Amino acid sequence: MSRAPLLLIHPGEHGVAVYGRDLASVIGGLADVRTVDPAGLAHVPDGTAVHAHFTDRLWGDSPEEASRTFAELATRLRLSVTLHDVPQKSDGEQNRPRRRAAYALVAAAAQAIVVNSAHEQALLREEDVWSGPASAIPLPVELGTDAERPRPDGSVGVLGYFYPGKGHDEAAAAAAAAGMRRLTVLGRASDGHAGELETFVRRAADLGVEVEVTGWLDDEEIARRGRAVSVPVIAHRHISASGSLASWIGWGRRPVAVRNRYIDEMAALRPGTLTAVDETGLAGALRDAAADLRTTWHGLAELPHSQADAADAYLRLWGGQGS
Repeated sequence: MSRAPLLLIHPGEHGVAVYGRDLASVIGGLADVRTVDPAGLAHVPDGTAVHAHFTDRLWGDSPEEASRTFAELATRLRLSVTLHDVPQKSDGEQNRPRRRAAYALVAAAAQAIVVNSAHEQALLREEDVWSGPASAIPLPVELGTDAERPRPDGSVGVLGYFYPGKGHDEAAAAAAAAGMRRLTVLGRASDGHAGELETFVRRAADLGVEVEVTGWLDDEEIARRGRAVSVPVIAHRHISASGSLASWIGWGRRPVAVRNRYIDEMAALRPGTLTAVDETGLAGALRDAAADLRTTWHGLAELPHSQADAADAYLRLWGGQGS
């Protein structure tokens, strides 16, 4: 078995932390792999090759703190990194330059860089974060084993943590225009955004759309609820790579997704697994999907780029670096 670098895994519910742990587990089935959590890094010998997953909210209370922590670690360890939530315009005038600078510092400190899409490769250059080589290894999708389709609950579903730019307002407006009066938020507010979620619920009510917020759900329950919503929707304004899209597809769903460069890339990677529409066509697409719910299921038995494929891609990358 080939040897992977030491894999840094984070505790907690953050999607990047969960993905890092899941990926490490799959890699462990293919290679001699060891993991370490942040608390154990102090005991790792200098010069050790370590692979980390970075998003600023996982590494610090601010982009500056997060990037400094990574860069300081890179002074004694040979760090490679998967960058998540790459900076972009939708970060806003205040946060965009801060996140750009933070990610640029991380990229410069790393021995090798991975992102989760060709879209993010382009963002690195467009946002002046990094102009050097970066590998793209897409987020994997695993099909669930529960083939039974539950009775639809009549709602439009938006999956994942609530935060501005996630597409909840767009989904609510389109639902109202399509004559659908219920929206399910599958998840809870991202840290620091509980008040904005409450405000969104009131805005949706003004449109005649009742919102249910499920709060945090375990894997089994969120899959059950995700399979039960009538029409899954992805309408992100801020998008790097979408774990929500991967989850919908893994549950057998074919979400209605507002087109952008990433959505087009994923539609090409896994044909037939989503319904891509322009934003102006979202309401009509919801109306059409509600009229024929069969279109909200992809019905595929196999999908390209599984967890094992992603793990193999990382091992080939590290092998090429001589890790």
